[in-house]
Amino acid sequence: MLPKQKISRARTRMRRSHHAREPINYVDCPRCNSPKLPHAACDNCGFVRPGLSLQVDQES
Repeated sequence: MLPKQKISRARTRMRRSHHAREPINYVDCPRCNSPKLPHAACDNCGFVRPGLSLQVDQES
């Protein structure tokens, strides 16, 4: 089935204006100050929030 009318470049680009990628938001870990994702465990020290920390096993 073919389109009934041509969609202009302006309309197409206006529709796609919401498709832009947004930068990832990083926060500093309160314990070791390394960057981490919010609401996630720190990759460096395993800190999650006060009163809860995950055990990170070191590979040998």
